[in-house]
Amino acid sequence: MRYTHGGDIYTYGEMLDFSVNINPLGPSKTVLNAAKEALLQSSAYPDSRCRKLREKLAGCLHAEEKTFVFGNGAAELLYTLVLAEKPKKALLPVPAFSEYEQALRTIECDIKYYQTTQNNCFCIDFDFLEELSEEVDILFLCSPSNPSGKKMDLAFLKEIADRCEQYRIRFVLDECFLDFEKTPESLFDQIDLSQYPHLFFLRAFTKTYAIPGIRLGFGMTSDEELLEKMEGMKQPWNVSVIAQKAGEAALDEAEHVAEMRQAVSAERKRIEKELKYLEIDFISSDVNFILLHSEINLFEELMQYGILIRDCTKDRGLGDGWYRIAVRRKEENERLLKASAKIVHKNKMKKEQTGGGQ
Repeated sequence: MRYTHGGDIYTYGEMLDFSVNINPLGPSKTVLNAAKEALLQSSAYPDSRCRKLREKLAGCLHAEEKTFVFGNGAAELLYTLVLAEKPKKALLPVPAFSEYEQALRTIECDIKYYQTTQNNCFCIDFDFLEELSEEVDILFLCSPSNPSGKKMDLAFLKEIADRCEQYRIRFVLDECFLDFEKTPESLFDQIDLSQYPHLFFLRAFTKTYAIPGIRLGFGMTSDEELLEKMEGMKQPWNVSVIAQKAGEAALDEAEHVAEMRQAVSAERKRIEKELKYLEIDFISSDVNFILLHSEINLFEELMQYGILIRDCTKDRGLGDGWYRIAVRRKEENERLLKASAKIVHKNKMKKEQTGGGQ
């Protein structure tokens, strides 16, 4: 089975990895120390209810403790949710995070794809509302979007949520990249969750706090019946002691996150400016990664410079020439841009020599 994600350093070895989208500042010392200290509790089973983490997260988000479910990364919760509900028909805008489709395939769910377009930055349009009907059981949306990096209008998201309540459609709203927005805005803060029982928010500690190797995600919904089913489906100790302690510590790292947002915003603008200069097409992003298009095989070419990027050429809804790069630290981004400039120059020279530049 083809590996469909970034971060595959185990296959490609020692590379500067731009294929995975996490906090470029890395995990904070506080989070790392909490994880190290948690190793001393390895002889004890984890709290299957994640009670301390649950209480602290509820306080941070001003939410009820009973609305949470925790997973070994957000991806696990996708599978747990579809196994709990076993929807018959799904609506899935593409391109999208591949695990939505993979999770739906495990229960042989019929999937209707909504193809977004480059002209609209691979965002859904208002005609999408017409796709929402009583025939649809579940909908997956990601805002900010993966892979385009565009955030959705909150008023539009609320309209979708209202339509899903009308037709009793499970609406899974993936906000795993929310914290990378310069000023994060969530639908969660605009509504009374108790009035939207079909809405399920999905978030993760992985990206924001740079701990993908620890694995910690969570979901929020007011649907107590769904939460009960999910708890019955998942393993009882799916979130390790280390993950729970790291998560608790991460919630105190507001300054670290604020520093990350500032750095990402500045570097993203600089990268996009250079991409424009190099005449590499891209979708202007709101977060910590950029979707770009080139006739040059940038995946293979950049590997020659020890740089790994995300090859999106086989992703549903994209195709040949599409790649994704993360926004990393300034010196790392500079290395990427210099290598890209050399590659573009080399290909221009090659075209001119063969008469292709006429």
